[in-house]
Amino acid sequence: MSTGVTISSISDYAILGCGSVGYAVAEELVEQGKDVLIIDRDESRVESLRDQDLDARTADIREPEAADLVADRDVVLILASDVESNKRAVEHIREIDDTQFVVARASDPVSGDELEELGADIVINPSSVIAESALRALESGELEYNAGKLARLLEETQERLAIITQDSPDPDSIASAAALQAIAEHLGIESDIIYLGDVGHQENRAFVNLLGIDLVQWDEIEDYSVYDTVTLVDHATRGEMDLPVDIIIDHHEPEEEVEPEFVDIRPNMSSTSTIMTKYIQEFDMNVSEEVATALLYGIRAETLDFKRDTTPADLTAAAYLYPFANHDTLEQVESPSMSPETLDVLAEAITNRDVQGSHLVSNAGFVRDREALTQAASHLLNLEGVTTTAVFGIADETIFLAGRSKDIRINIGKVLEDAYGEMGETAGHSTQASAEIPLGIFTGIEISDDTRDTLLDLTEEAVKRTLFDAMGVEGSNEGSNGN
Repeated sequence: MSTGVTISSISDYAILGCGSVGYAVAEELVEQGKDVLIIDRDESRVESLRDQDLDARTADIREPEAADLVADRDVVLILASDVESNKRAVEHIREIDDTQFVVARASDPVSGDELEELGADIVINPSSVIAESALRALESGELEYNAGKLARLLEETQERLAIITQDSPDPDSIASAAALQAIAEHLGIESDIIYLGDVGHQENRAFVNLLGIDLVQWDEIEDYSVYDTVTLVDHATRGEMDLPVDIIIDHHEPEEEVEPEFVDIRPNMSSTSTIMTKYIQEFDMNVSEEVATALLYGIRAETLDFKRDTTPADLTAAAYLYPFANHDTLEQVESPSMSPETLDVLAEAITNRDVQGSHLVSNAGFVRDREALTQAASHLLNLEGVTTTAVFGIADETIFLAGRSKDIRINIGKVLEDAYGEMGETAGHSTQASAEIPLGIFTGIEISDDTRDTLLDLTEEAVKRTLFDAMGVEGSNEGSNGN
């Protein structure tokens, strides 16, 4: 149904049944300058409402007379505590007019369905509304408490704060670290963003360079003792660090048992950037263009541009950041130039692809830039009929594998864990994952010019067979390019 006007422009309202809920709504509407007519069968209540200069009349909302009294109103709110009375009121109103916008109060999901069937446009359940309001208040209160505790811990820093990202940090990890660094600066604390691996993916390098985010490589630090406060952001494991961890902020559960003084882990949010945006807001900071752009990109990257596991919190955080972000920079980050190495790896992966059903596995051979495997896996996912990809290559006597999936039936992180978890290291989730497997597990042969081809053949056969088995499909020994 359509009223022909927007709710914001409506000025004529009627409230049928004016208990505590009805009275609260009436007060708010009158405060907004709306014309409100109140109908209630309790004469003393109606008299009291009139004493407050409210337009109130006595009638039983269960009778057709009440519907006649409000026939000229654009919106009718039926808010009595007695649901049966509300049902009769909806029935009588719909007998007269099916264009009025009707809001009706239910007591449970069953009565809500019944009211909708009778013609109510919107059904509200006060107990659900109260529960949602209580949860929002709880979340707000917890965030305020956590922000206070975080501030106190950060302010205890005597020398320098270490903000540790993922070993090879992705946009969410980098953006979250940049946000925490901004919070630390807001509190007058010096800090460094530290990573233990390398920033290999071209998109991530462009992200760091364009936004001017300073990252420090762990092995380049001369004196670790300057860091008297250590934070893990979007990276809930200490890895090779031999420093006590004070703070963890992440949207994934930690891989190892760590007991820092402050923990904020929220698996119900899709990105750590979302969590850090909430802290930026709670600290009432002026977010810089660089940090806003980083956080917005972190949320978009982690949710695949809001197409994967997106929550209302991610959307509200993105909406807050959007006006402050540099969208020209975002466009540059999302379209970095492809290096010759990445192009070579992609070409090799296309040539060597083996497609079984909708699953593609490919051997990219010996690689110098292992992050090129990630880009190749992403590009191959665009092939027609392909929903899951895995591209692997050899570097530093290790087999590196990158997996991607858009098949809701497959958790690629679980697939790689099942395939290689006992022989190497795996990480990831339902749509993207990676694995590192010592080459000797499969071959026991030293890498030399004479053994390169043999190694490639042995590795390809073993890796593909194990992976296709974990995917639940029978791999081809001869290989298929998908034609």
